[in-house]
Amino acid sequence: MLKKVALSDNIFWVGVNDRHTERFENYMPIPHGVSYNAYLIEDEKNTVIDTVEVGFVEEYILKIKSILGEKQVDYLIVNHVEPDHSGSIKRLLCEYPQMRIVGNAKTIPMLQGFYGIGDHCIAMEEGATLSTGKHTLQFFTVPMVHWPESMVTYETSQQILFSNDAFGSFGALDGGVFDDETRFEFYEEEMRRYYSNIVGKYGVQVQKAMAKLNGVSINTIAPSHGPVWRENIAKVIQLYDRWSKCEAEEGVVIIYGTMYGNTARMADVIARSVAEEGIRNIRVFDVSKTHSSYLISEIWKYKGVILGSCAYNGVIYPPMGSLLKQLLLLMPKNRLLGLFGSMSWGGGGVRNLDEFAENIKWEVVAPSVEIKHAAQSEDEERLAEIGKAMAGAVRL
Repeated sequence: MLKKVALSDNIFWVGVNDRHTERFENYMPIPHGVSYNAYLIEDEKNTVIDTVEVGFVEEYILKIKSILGEKQVDYLIVNHVEPDHSGSIKRLLCEYPQMRIVGNAKTIPMLQGFYGIGDHCIAMEEGATLSTGKHTLQFFTVPMVHWPESMVTYETSQQILFSNDAFGSFGALDGGVFDDETRFEFYEEEMRRYYSNIVGKYGVQVQKAMAKLNGVSINTIAPSHGPVWRENIAKVIQLYDRWSKCEAEEGVVIIYGTMYGNTARMADVIARSVAEEGIRNIRVFDVSKTHSSYLISEIWKYKGVILGSCAYNGVIYPPMGSLLKQLLLLMPKNRLLGLFGSMSWGGGGVRNLDEFAENIKWEVVAPSVEIKHAAQSEDEERLAEIGKAMAGAVRL
């Protein structure tokens, strides 16, 4: 018999942990794994909230049956149709063929498109409620947080917000399902990386969703990934508020692209000048070594961003070019920018960085510096000026 993990009387976590997938969405590294959270309300009408990635469906169904035994699942709430949350629906329907699927008007066409499911479905209006017996569920749409059909489900008696991907985090649940059973600092870092790369583009929509839920009393936030929040609710809401407004901490992120080390040495000169001005939060990264999801997370955290690139066949170094494209897609706001780079003859790295600066519209703190061949002492003085200017600009 599996041990039950209860959020409250008759409400249970029936999620799973994925520690073998290397990249989330086949893109972002997840060295600490990820959880796919789902929940079960045992009541007159037994109700499951979300499913899990299909590779874990048997463990998921085993957990449901360990609580319900031979009883039926009457409702499945689909907060989000992305396959890491909906992938097990068809298998669950095979187990419980009378089950009704609850979503909203945008959910049902997606279920038809992904899984050929058109029957069994109930579309709920904004703010509508569903009684399962002793529990009442209320539904709120949160479009583009981060898909158009996204919604959240609120259980009124225990004041539990089943928040979909909002407030979610990378990182498997290593024994501790609830935040007061874990180390908050780890999940804060992984929650910011999750937010900045997946939800961050939709800050305006996040603000609208938070305003919609502003009057709702919340005792527990139960997201689709990461820990269930019951102790640090105010803190995670505050973090989401800050991140969705692109507010940042005092600090500088320096990211460079280099082939033979000359641009890397330039980055170290700049970093040293920032430190000499009293800034303590300084992060320096090689764009070829560190995955962009971590770089974007750091940019979401700190106010100052300094980018450097060598030239490569007359254009920018390809890994740096890829990062710039991602930043222009996500469009974080209110950052301060410094630029530098190197070339051997025709250039191209700094020229493309300057073009990026025009497009992203961050404040540039100092003129960009491009150095031919390797930096000399007089060049290092110009580089140091970028660091000094950035330190003065980011100081809060």
